[in-house]
Amino acid sequence: MLGEGIIKGMAETARNFVGSYVSEDRLTTVQYPEERLPQKEAARNFPFLVFDGNDPQAGLRCVACQICEKECPPQCIYITKSKDKKPDHAGKPQLYPAVFDIDVSVCMSCQICVEVCPFDAIKMDTEFELSTDDRFGGLLQNKEQLAKSNAYFQKLHPTEAAEADARLAAERAKAEAKAKADAEARAKAAAAQKPPGTAVTPAMAK
Repeated sequence: MLGEGIIKGMAETARNFVGSYVSEDRLTTVQYPEERLPQKEAARNFPFLVFDGNDPQAGLRCVACQICEKECPPQCIYITKSKDKKPDHAGKPQLYPAVFDIDVSVCMSCQICVEVCPFDAIKMDTEFELSTDDRFGGLLQNKEQLAKSNAYFQKLHPTEAAEADARLAAERAKAEAKAKADAEARAKAAAAQKPPGTAVTPAMAK
């Protein structure tokens, strides 16, 4: 039937309009900014960097692999690798980003950087009140501004954070088990190479 879709749309609008007088569920408008709707767990805006512990820079999960920089469609991520290394969450020495910038004026919130990161180091924020009168420097965020704690990540996306924490805990346990096994193997090898001691006989004692 010609115009059936328009009629259905107008009927839905009419139901919401009339129903808003008798049911709060039909209220589709809130008085922002005094009233705010809670963010959905799957909501996303711009990326941020996750860090573990209390030090935003020493605890960064990012190892400057630059995969997100290469895969970013609008090319709004800029990373410079460090010259030295620091231990990661599993204790393995890793490079880290000396520079990690994101130009949020270019970012399209596609989340590809999150999907390609093998270290659960970059996630999507839900913060959207980012207006600024500085159209250049104010929209270029550095790693100090991007660093957010794992507790913040857990608050925003509890399901995804729990999965990431479980993966990292499993990797950490695997690394610790391997380190323990290697230490035991080295100890056994050292014991096997040690020359046997000379037995003392009664005749030798005299």
